[in-house]
Amino acid sequence: MKTTRSWLVAASLMAALPALHAQLLIGQTAGFTGTVASGVKETTDGARLWIDSINAKGGVNGQKIELVQMDDKFDPKLAAENAKTLIEEKNVLALFLVRGTPHSEAMFPILEANNVALVAPSTGAMSLHQPVKRHVYNVRATYQREAEKAVDHLAAVGIVRIAVLVADDSFGTDAVQGAIRGLERHKLKPVVQIKHDRLKPDYTKLIPELVKSEAQAVIWIGSGSAVADGVKALRAAGSAAQVVTLSNNASSGFVKSLGEHSRGVILTQVFPYERSIGSPMVKEAMDVAKARGVDSLSPAMLEGYAGAKVLVEALRRAGKSPTRASLLAALDGMKKFDVGGLEVSYSENDHTGLDFVDLSIIGPDGKFKR
Repeated sequence: MKTTRSWLVAASLMAALPALHAQLLIGQTAGFTGTVASGVKETTDGARLWIDSINAKGGVNGQKIELVQMDDKFDPKLAAENAKTLIEEKNVLALFLVRGTPHSEAMFPILEANNVALVAPSTGAMSLHQPVKRHVYNVRATYQREAEKAVDHLAAVGIVRIAVLVADDSFGTDAVQGAIRGLERHKLKPVVQIKHDRLKPDYTKLIPELVKSEAQAVIWIGSGSAVADGVKALRAAGSAAQVVTLSNNASSGFVKSLGEHSRGVILTQVFPYERSIGSPMVKEAMDVAKARGVDSLSPAMLEGYAGAKVLVEALRRAGKSPTRASLLAALDGMKKFDVGGLEVSYSENDHTGLDFVDLSIIGPDGKFKR
């Protein structure tokens, strides 16, 4: 009898172990290598600040979050393949912080077929906002809004000869619409508008045409090292045109890749100034970073941090045994969730989350300033 009772107790304890050690699997595919690697690392580092701090306190409803990551080398086709693997083989609850416009778009059919949420994609593409995608929950403003803000700034300081350089992909096609809309509002036209290869622009053709236009400023819509290398080539050709690029390049890695040519480059930003203790979210992120031995924040880290706050809150609301369906329901019900002075809300007609846009300039110390 005693032996039977002992066996039953042991069996009960064994049955409880999976629940005690259960993990919430969240998938992430992004270019951990390739042209956007530095930005991907920083957004992920920012997300991990919050996720690790939550895990250190026992996780969400007693379960720790595990990021299951795959490198897509910034290749849209590989990103879609990774998403399928993460969802159908790794059985993740949701996808999170994927990077790239065509990459995210390639996942739409997979998300729909499996009823899986994509939370905080690291792109401001309008295609992820309008028309509303049932399974996509953004936590940042659109690229079009950023590009308009860039034009507004240039026009406000009297710059009228503006060139527009655009990556020849869905990201560029989308973002340039905001730039053109901004130019039209100020009754301006680009002195030159040039499309270039997304990964390997031909600077021997692009830069002479740009210099010939005598542009006072260049709005450069592209990613990572492609833009950094272009700025270097522009300066080597003797042009002092003001360069403005979008928040997808707002990382310390991008600054480093610019080297001596970083000073004065303007970037749009979709979160508050990363050194502003007046921002509740930034102050909290600073405190969390300090506690984890991280000395400083970057704009890219704040994007990841904010996205992680939304993800964690959705997981909390999804219950003790969250499913893909309960997580979607939790996101659908999110109204005025405060991520730290900024509120995130979702509805049937709006999955944007936040619409904050600002500008920063890289100073002589290589830091973003506002």
